[in-house]
Amino acid sequence: MSTLPLTAPATPLAPQGDDWQARVARAFSRAAPRYAERAIAQRIMAEPLLAHLPEHAERVLDLGCGPGEMTASLAGHFGAGCTVIGLDRAPGMLEVARHTHGEAACWLCADAAALPLGDTSQDLVVSNLAIQWCPDLEAVMAELRRVLRPGGRVLINTLGPGTLAEVGQAWSRPDPPAGLLAFRDAACHRRAARAAGFHSLDCQERALRFHYPDLAAVMASIKGIGAQPSRPGGRLTRADLAWAARRYETWREPEGLPVTYRLLTLNLEA
Repeated sequence: MSTLPLTAPATPLAPQGDDWQARVARAFSRAAPRYAERAIAQRIMAEPLLAHLPEHAERVLDLGCGPGEMTASLAGHFGAGCTVIGLDRAPGMLEVARHTHGEAACWLCADAAALPLGDTSQDLVVSNLAIQWCPDLEAVMAELRRVLRPGGRVLINTLGPGTLAEVGQAWSRPDPPAGLLAFRDAACHRRAARAAGFHSLDCQERALRFHYPDLAAVMASIKGIGAQPSRPGGRLTRADLAWAARRYETWREPEGLPVTYRLLTLNLEA
């Protein structure tokens, strides 16, 4: 019998082995060619983040830039006098970014917990739906504080507990072949930001719901953004998929099958 992979995001709280981050990077690289096409929810979730942009910045970092859509928007927003860096751990994402946006920004492959940037070198850091993939939140926050100039700002979108709850419930069994793990809550992010030395911090929480025509579309939207199995080798048979589809159908709404994201928007100042 043929099998299909489960592609639900794994939590950064419990990486599955030493190569977990490398597997995440490979998954995002594989997803890169069609990421912009499929990441509609991610694009919508970026809108409230961009509403907090300052009027002026000369040095900007887009952390977890993916295929570079937001990076190019930041470059356009701040104009020719601003140097924008698009940083991502997935080489495939950066390849697409370079091909699509060229010299709109500087493209850099690196780890968010070990930024190859100088102290106090950035006026602004923006990150949309990236740091949930980082195992060491404290290290990431410390690096963001290190590279930020005094008075600079960090704007972050990340995901909190309850994200993709419907997907997790649809696959729920006494011994599921794979499952969703927990995301870090707002209090965890506040503690990490304070420990890093941010003197001003705000964290807004909101739930956003998206709808899809069927389970295949739900899973394609998740797979399309580079999501990982929660453990290596987690796979589902067609019977598993049919069972989950029947279960998911019980929650159908007039607009379609619901998918909930619990969005955390952090506004930090040095």
